[in-house]
Order: sequence, then structure tokens, then C-alpha cells
Amino acid sequence: MIHKSLLSEIFISIAPITTEEFERFRCLIYDHAGIALTPEKKVMVASRLAKRLDYYQLHSYGEYYQLAISPDYPHEFQTLVNILTTNETYFFREPKHFEFFQQQILKPWRGEQFRVWSAASSTGEEAYTLAMVLAENLGMRNWEIFGSDLSTRVLDIARQGVYPLDRLDHMDKRLLEKYCLKGVRSQEGFFRVDSKLRSRVKFDQVNLMNVLPPALGKFEVIFLRNVLIYFDQDTKKQVVERLTTALKPGGHFIISHSESLHRVTEQLQMIKPSIYRKP
Repeated sequence: MIHKSLLSEIFISIAPITTEEFERFRCLIYDHAGIALTPEKKVMVASRLAKRLDYYQLHSYGEYYQLAISPDYPHEFQTLVNILTTNETYFFREPKHFEFFQQQILKPWRGEQFRVWSAASSTGEEAYTLAMVLAENLGMRNWEIFGSDLSTRVLDIARQGVYPLDRLDHMDKRLLEKYCLKGVRSQEGFFRVDSKLRSRVKFDQVNLMNVLPPALGKFEVIFLRNVLIYFDQDTKKQVVERLTTALKPGGHFIISHSESLHRVTEQLQMIKPSIYRKP
């Protein structure tokens, strides 16, 4: 066993990240994920990557950059992406969207199959929230949800559907009792989304910067919330217009209350702030 003091010495031996090294990581994550890291994120990047330098016993961020892009370490690049992508979410986040979804979209719907895409699903809370709303309004009719993210780490969590109880501050207790199973003994303090709901939700990795997979199909609603804030104007336009191709005519496109599509695209019409419709 390595003594804690020795671990500290190893950690301290890492040279501070330079401006040039930060710029390399900034360009790398921008080219791959479209995320525009500002200079103020330099400390955050260094802090998040320090454990990987420690893991490989490296002394500089430049060494780690070369390792992460090396074909000799094929999985490390994805680990780097997982570390640098921010994933924060919870159940029924921005509840006004789910009220609109229920009242204005689901109630008048009379189609054969209803499909929703949670396009930045993170650990899955948004997708399972949508599943609860759909189950409440459409019952056992033909509906499904697709959740995607760039991070494989959060997708693994989403597929399990297990969450700490403190993620439920905004959830109706009736829905908790109906669609979630509280853990006991070693799982106390956690809950799992019911298997009937989980069977209606599929998760897979999608890079929104790339051409969409042909098998993705079309959707009635696309949620892309709390993502555009990380993109510059050109990337916003590319991503939104790429996703719009997967939206059925008359379908809805929903972003965060803190975001806007003003001067981003003319392919969507604003119904109300943060809610758009494809003509």
C-alpha cells in the first residue's frame, strides 16, 4: 500500500498547467464536442484532469494530452471527454416545460406513436421525468423516449436508473410511489425507476457535432436543455439545425429558460420563450 504522504508527493510533482497546455485541451474539446471553454475554466480543467496525471504518474499536462490522443490508449480520450463535459440535472427540472408538454402537446395528440428525444440526457433524470409524464397521460399507448449524451459515464448511470433520494425535491410524492422503488438495506437512501418505465427509455451515445445516425428516426418533441450555453454562435446554429432535421413537421423543440434561439435559426418558430415549433 502506498502511504498517503507519498501520494501527496506524487501529486505535488505535477507541474501547473500552462496557457499553451490549456489551449490544447480547449481546442480538443471544442473540435470534438463544440464546447467553448473560456480562459476562466483553466483552473477547473487542471483540477479535473489532475487525477488522470496522478493515475499515469505523469508530471505535466502536456504529457497527458499526448497520451490521451495516442492510439496506444484508445479509451483514454473518452475518459477525457467524460471528465471535461459538465453533467448536472435532476427530476422535473424547469417544471413549466413539463406542464406545457402535458397540457399543450400530449393532451391534443392523436397519432400512432409518440417519440421524444432527450438530446443531452446526462444521467437520465430528464428522460425518466418525461417517461412519467407520458405514462400518466398516454398510459400504455405506443410511446418511447430516446436519451443521448456524449459522456459514456453518465449513460451507464442512466441505463441503471438508480438515484439518490435527494434528487427528488421537485417530484410529486404520488409519482415517486407509483414509478420508483425505494432501496432497502445496502441500497437505503436510493431509489430505482420502475422496470416498466425503464423499458420505454433507451440510451445511447450521440455526438451532436456529427451527422445524426440514420436509424435515429423522427421525433414529436426534442429536449435540448442547458447545452447551448456551452456553444458559440456558429456551433449553436449547426447543432440546432442538425437536430431540427430529426423533428417531425409540427414538432416541438424545447431549450432551457436561460437559453434562446434568437439569431440562431429560422427553421423554428418561437411559441413562447424556450419553446419552439417546426412549421
